[in-house]
Amino acid sequence: MKKSTITCDMEGVIETMNDGAEKIFGYKKEELIGIKRVSIFSPGEIVLQNVANWLDTAVKNGIYEGETIFLNKNKEKINAKIRITPTFKNGKDNPQTGYCGVTEVIDKDINVKINTSTNLIKWLAITRLPFTSASILPIFVIASYFAFVGDNLFNTSSLIFSLMGVIFAHLSVNVFNDYFDNLDGTDEKNTQYFQQVSGGSRAIELGLISLSKTKTLAYVLCLVAIIFGVLTVMSANSSNYFEIFLIAKAALSLGYYYTAPPFRLVSRRGLGELTIFLTFGPLLTLGAAFAIFDGDLISSEHFINCLLLGIPMGLLTTNILLINQFPDAESDKMTSKNHLVVTFGKKKSRWIYLFVLALTLLVSIYLAININYLIFVATAITGLFGFSITKHLFKYYKSRELVKSNWNTILLQAVFCIILILTFLVQ
Repeated sequence: MKKSTITCDMEGVIETMNDGAEKIFGYKKEELIGIKRVSIFSPGEIVLQNVANWLDTAVKNGIYEGETIFLNKNKEKINAKIRITPTFKNGKDNPQTGYCGVTEVIDKDINVKINTSTNLIKWLAITRLPFTSASILPIFVIASYFAFVGDNLFNTSSLIFSLMGVIFAHLSVNVFNDYFDNLDGTDEKNTQYFQQVSGGSRAIELGLISLSKTKTLAYVLCLVAIIFGVLTVMSANSSNYFEIFLIAKAALSLGYYYTAPPFRLVSRRGLGELTIFLTFGPLLTLGAAFAIFDGDLISSEHFINCLLLGIPMGLLTTNILLINQFPDAESDKMTSKNHLVVTFGKKKSRWIYLFVLALTLLVSIYLAININYLIFVATAITGLFGFSITKHLFKYYKSRELVKSNWNTILLQAVFCIILILTFLVQ
């Protein structure tokens, strides 16, 4: 049998493949070149556990050689010997441009042991657990606010239960979003995503979980969130029961219908962004406040402050969504996922990002004047860091170099929340 020779760019997108590759893997060149990543040939667990180390070895030593398992188009196991080398389009004195993999089928039963840590990473990838910081930190902001304004103003048990409920609700929404994006073909058409920060988890594409199991997992996570929600209500102040129920229902519904039919809010030219702002901003902070406040929140002076505190955090989370739409814009347009970047185009959408950042700073200044002057520290750091991100966005909005701004926008939201928490706790 012929050897398979496949080259890819630094992101793993397939650039060339020979006739042997077609014969071994069962794909036609036009199905893969410029469309799919080389991860399509490997079981997802092997990708998570081994591929990064293979590539590092290839770069350091000039070559990696080993034995592994591949999958053909029919998902049949292929025992193979693999050789990986780095590629340089303009000579080895210039930056690396990709990799070349040569595969040879061997008559040997290969067994790749999957580590326990890999299985843990697998579930972190499927649920996108690390990104729950966007919903966890605002809850701690509210708790620290109550600690700042008085003693014994919030219930610790309610804080724990509501925190767990929000985490599982967030995970459920993440998995539902992956399910519906895969179901409507959005993920299938998306070849320009930035790994980890845009384009969803890609867990279904990698074979880490099936489409049907993704749906089941989403419902299980939602059920767990509801259980913690019930525990939250049972431990909360009775005067806040109705508001907790109303806000929880609204947040779950918005999160679910963000990608789910018939509303599919993400496709409705700004409603998706508004959904993220509300869900990760005012609804989240008010919901947390009603859940943990030991008294009638709506009749207290703290109601408005908790509402206002949610606005800058919601705006910063909206910018996370917005900037992650840039690499996905072309494929999202194909599936009528008409968010703001699709609607206005990448060039104009840079100004939306800047406007949202500026609005964040204005609200933050108001909070500093009316709640705690130390919030000016959060405002200053957010402004300096945010405008640095914006400068990078304006320059690289059409380039894969934009990924630096994607990561930094996530970090910006976290930094703002952490500084808010510290400003409340130091006094």
